[in-house]
Amino acid sequence: MTASTQSVAIVVENLSKTYRVPVREGGFAAAVRSFIKRTYRDVKAVQGVSFTIGHGEIVGFLGPNGAGKTTTLKMLSGLLHPTGGRASVLGYTPWQRSNDYLRTITLVMGQRNRLSWDIPAADSFLLNKAIYRISDEDYKRTLSELDELLELGPIMRKPVRNLSLGERMKCELAAALLHRPRVLFLDEPTIGLDLGAQARIRSFLREYNRRSGATIILTSHYMADVTALCERIIIIHHGRLKYDGALSELSRRIAPYKLIGVVLKDCANCDLSTYGMVMPAAHDGKILLQVKADEAPGVTARLLAEQPVQDLTIEDPPIEDVIERAFREA
Repeated sequence: MTASTQSVAIVVENLSKTYRVPVREGGFAAAVRSFIKRTYRDVKAVQGVSFTIGHGEIVGFLGPNGAGKTTTLKMLSGLLHPTGGRASVLGYTPWQRSNDYLRTITLVMGQRNRLSWDIPAADSFLLNKAIYRISDEDYKRTLSELDELLELGPIMRKPVRNLSLGERMKCELAAALLHRPRVLFLDEPTIGLDLGAQARIRSFLREYNRRSGATIILTSHYMADVTALCERIIIIHHGRLKYDGALSELSRRIAPYKLIGVVLKDCANCDLSTYGMVMPAAHDGKILLQVKADEAPGVTARLLAEQPVQDLTIEDPPIEDVIERAFREA
């Protein structure tokens, strides 16, 4: 899936990153030998990845651990130089790290802190205001908008070490967005948060995108983040791009089946295996059948005509199952 030339925010062409890492066996003798002659091996973290992303898109960037997601985001944000290929973000080459470029992007890593641990978040906000040379008027206006969306008032005066993980993540996002970046690279922004905090962060990102038109690349192992925010996903595995397209199309391609949930009247041991593959049910009394997507209407009609159906539902397969299957096939 590509964006038109006029609406392209990010262009990546054959981007690659190879690390040269030292290798040695365990033991004292191997340690001594490594001082004399060190052995290296090449680790290909990213291999020939290409894609384009349009202005205002929210794209899920998915893959198992070690797939190359974070390495790609670090190259696009200018933290790493690639081994090969090229990239353009808003017309800039990221690893040149021009000041104008750094003012247009932000990188949020859920497992990294940008706030000073021993001072209130409000003081870190003022530091970012000075670093990005934000005017007093723009700072007050932006902070007011972020406060409205994230409810920062009760927490921004507390020392960061006293904040809960969810509260800290709110402040991390606010600090990252004070300079109104046009491109957001978000690496696991909801990691470790409880379900309520995850939902609030997702709601904020959706509304921020709507208001600002910012382009967002999101990595997450929580599929609820992806389904709530992204219509398009990019899957990377072993450093290579494996899929780029609509989430719904991936479901049709990888898992072309439906799940029919059936609750029957007065039928404790009914056998419905002739209608489809019987799956483990979510709760007592419900029988879950897996059937081919194009056969679902016919199977449903047969069930209603032949069985004492009390309740019936038709669902798509869980997105977690689809993504896991995509990883296995990749």
